[in-house]
Amino acid sequence: MRYLFENYVFDTDRRELHRDAGVVAIAPKVFDLLDYLIRNRERVVSKDDLINAVWNGRSVSDEALTTRLNAARNAIGDSGQEQRLIKTLPRKGFRFVGPILQAQGPAGAPISNDRPMEHPRPVLALPDKPSIAVLPFQNLSDDPGQEYFADGMVEDIITGLSRSKLLFVISRNSSFTYKGEAVDIKRISRELGVRYVLEGSVRKAGRRVRVTGQLIDASTDTHIWADRFDGELEDIFDLQDRLTSGVIGAMSPQLERAEIERARRKPTESLQAYDYYLRSKFSIYQWTREGSVEALRMTKLAISLDPAFAVAYASGANIFGQKKGFGWIEDAAKERAESRQLVERAVQLDQDDPLVLAHAAHVYSYMLGEPETGSALAARAIALDPNLAMARLWAGWAQVFLGNHDAAIEQFSAAIRLSPVDPHLFIPQTGMAFAHFFAGRYEEALSCATSAIQRQPNFLGAQRILMSSLAMAGRTAEARRACDAILQSDPALRISGIKSSPFRRLEDVEKLGQAWRIAGVPG
Repeated sequence: MRYLFENYVFDTDRRELHRDAGVVAIAPKVFDLLDYLIRNRERVVSKDDLINAVWNGRSVSDEALTTRLNAARNAIGDSGQEQRLIKTLPRKGFRFVGPILQAQGPAGAPISNDRPMEHPRPVLALPDKPSIAVLPFQNLSDDPGQEYFADGMVEDIITGLSRSKLLFVISRNSSFTYKGEAVDIKRISRELGVRYVLEGSVRKAGRRVRVTGQLIDASTDTHIWADRFDGELEDIFDLQDRLTSGVIGAMSPQLERAEIERARRKPTESLQAYDYYLRSKFSIYQWTREGSVEALRMTKLAISLDPAFAVAYASGANIFGQKKGFGWIEDAAKERAESRQLVERAVQLDQDDPLVLAHAAHVYSYMLGEPETGSALAARAIALDPNLAMARLWAGWAQVFLGNHDAAIEQFSAAIRLSPVDPHLFIPQTGMAFAHFFAGRYEEALSCATSAIQRQPNFLGAQRILMSSLAMAGRTAEARRACDAILQSDPALRISGIKSSPFRRLEDVEKLGQAWRIAGVPG
């Protein structure tokens, strides 16, 4: 077997390493070490793995292993500082990360640049984070001139996905090399080094356009999401933007779920920082007190493995917001301080990650009671990624706290439009209920609150705004029954607590207090 990378050929049959036309001198143990790393390039190789494979399990000092590793790097033009081809992952092991072409050939065959390989296939290792390629969409219209519309949509989707720092997204130029080919998902996955592939089609009929998309996990060849989007061809660029937002917004939660399930199936001993982060997300989405405790534990493990993992810090800070929203806070001052410490570190590590900024917007607005800061962070997140539903969500809540109710509804509507089947829709629905309540639209508030409770019955925020809306709508008996139910799960609820809430407008605070008095909340 011959492995080709950069200007090197690693020939395992002849046990030779070639650079251009010359042979590179390499010690036997160094050759064996490099051979093992290349053959196992799709995973992290531990120190024990190398010792067992190269030294047959004999006792080898760290210094001897480091010497051989440095020799392997030197032989292929790499270094411990650059780590372009052989990467060291602290406390985990080593991994060959360079792109490789694999070729079969007779043991004595000459290797030169003037003789083409017989269809060598690139075999790329999967990145440490979820990886995706967006293939050119098929133009199913009768008009070949609509090809530009299909291509433009794909380019916009690639650009939108690329804004997420948690995704590894193949560039447009690589994806479009498959344009017009019969799609073999497994082959594309191998050649581009991605786990997920998004494919789709565009059909234009008269003044209407239909876009379909499907997301495939190439490792299992299973569809994890499929949907279609329709629009009127009035303004083609506006339609393209809306369809692109729709595809990204609908697909992203499904991609996250698939990654969470994958992390849950991995054995504990092989977990990395990102896997712990995903497991924390799974625990967060249980919406239970125990889940929030486990989520925080998983987040701290992720941070311990990768102290520069900004979004893990931000998500950890956000867990305290969940605890506050569901009435699970045990030591308010201590948990508020820990939340602040985590969110400040997150923003310090990465001020340009829209997901970090979106989490931070929630923490500052709700947990820390600083909606002015939260609003500014949310606005920056939206500027960086207009298709990030979470940024729209927490921008909406910041506007609720600041008293800008119509602006809040606009952001909540955008969040729901971007992620219409999101399992967490009860959060923007509750926010819309608050905005309608403060604007005096009590029936609309009741409708939103009812929808939120149907999705998440134990969410105190939705329960409280339902009770408040019933009271102000004159349905006092129902409001009192709602109050009795809330006090059973939250016996510490008091009207005086409204004063420490993030609501900035005095009339909003007074209206909420009036509603709670009518409903029977203790003073």
